[in-house]
Amino acid sequence: MNTGRQACPPWKAHGEPDAAARTIAGVAVIVVCAILVALGLGLAIGCRITGRRATRPAESPTVSARPTPTLPSQVLEMLRHGVVVVDRDERVVLVNPAARAMGILATDRLAFDELSRLARASTDGNVTVHGAVDLPMGRLGREPIALSVTAVPLPEGMRVAAVVLLLDDVTEVRRLEAVRRDFVANVSHELKTPVGALTLLAEAVQDASDDPDAVQRFAGRMQHESARLGRLVRELIELSRLQGAEPLPGAAEVTVGTLLDEAQDRTRLAAETAGISVVARYAEDLVVRGNESQLTMAITNLVDNAIAYSPRGTRVAVSARSAEDPERQHPCVEISVSDQGLGIAESELTRVFERFYRVDPARSRATGGTGLGLAIVKHVATNHGGTVSVWSVEGAGSTFTIRLPLVNRPARSSDQNAPAKTLAKGAA
Repeated sequence: MNTGRQACPPWKAHGEPDAAARTIAGVAVIVVCAILVALGLGLAIGCRITGRRATRPAESPTVSARPTPTLPSQVLEMLRHGVVVVDRDERVVLVNPAARAMGILATDRLAFDELSRLARASTDGNVTVHGAVDLPMGRLGREPIALSVTAVPLPEGMRVAAVVLLLDDVTEVRRLEAVRRDFVANVSHELKTPVGALTLLAEAVQDASDDPDAVQRFAGRMQHESARLGRLVRELIELSRLQGAEPLPGAAEVTVGTLLDEAQDRTRLAAETAGISVVARYAEDLVVRGNESQLTMAITNLVDNAIAYSPRGTRVAVSARSAEDPERQHPCVEISVSDQGLGIAESELTRVFERFYRVDPARSRATGGTGLGLAIVKHVATNHGGTVSVWSVEGAGSTFTIRLPLVNRPARSSDQNAPAKTLAKGAA
């Protein structure tokens, strides 16, 4: 019996050490957590102390710290939009370079009443105000610009402390909108004219069915108007391609002589019909880089234009030579088309490259012109990194010159050694 009372059950002998181990482990976990919390608090306090010490001004007057621009000020400096902050007294307290370049400040005040009124309306109503302001000419020689302005109040407590003016230059956007409106209006008018003429001619043919001579005459006019309509549609398509996402597809090195020969071939019939002689003179080793089809079209348009505005028996000269671009100071090829025609008034010279603009509308309609030929020439030259210009005197003819970058500038050839080619000879 005594032996039985002294024996301990196995589960109690093993259970007592397990409880002790759990107690020790719990204490260890609590200690570790306390240490981590203490370290975290110490680190935070150290950072705050360090930050306060760093913000204290230097005690020594002999040491001057260079101010470092903050991130917000750097962002304002880099913004392309103008930013101006004015206080309640309408005094400018902050302005970025973009706004300063617009010429809208007069010392520490806004120079234009329209801007001041927007700032005042935002301050009085504590609301964001939108407006459009046209800045006139005379701002220290600057061109007039159109601004889209947003005035945003900066509240301080129950009142507005300052107003931020956000300025966006929308001059180019407005110009493009005006160009688009004019283009749509001009296209509508140009398409309506030949379509209306075809309708009237068709009615005339129907009424004159018993008169063969009248039918033949009206049919000839219908062919003329339909050809004009087809040409207008083709040139509109070409113009849209030139202004597309890929203005210079398939660019390659092109021999200038090849372009002039092709332009002569395309205008052969028109020159013979008008009785005009077309002479080409060029150096054979001139090379440019670009799209051959576009360049040929541009030169052909210039030759066509010269033939259309030249009297019978005169000459159109097409030439190409290497030269120095006077504006960009690099070697270029000058392709010139000169005529002995009517000439262009000086007041008209700045507009001849506009779409649908005609110096002589009556003559243009008689020759089937669309008013897009010179606009296409300008776009082709621009897409090829070049320029186009015109010289003209009324009664003495005109000279249109395309300048394109020269590829591997060759040795200069004299005009006397350049091969001359005569396309057609008209009546003397």
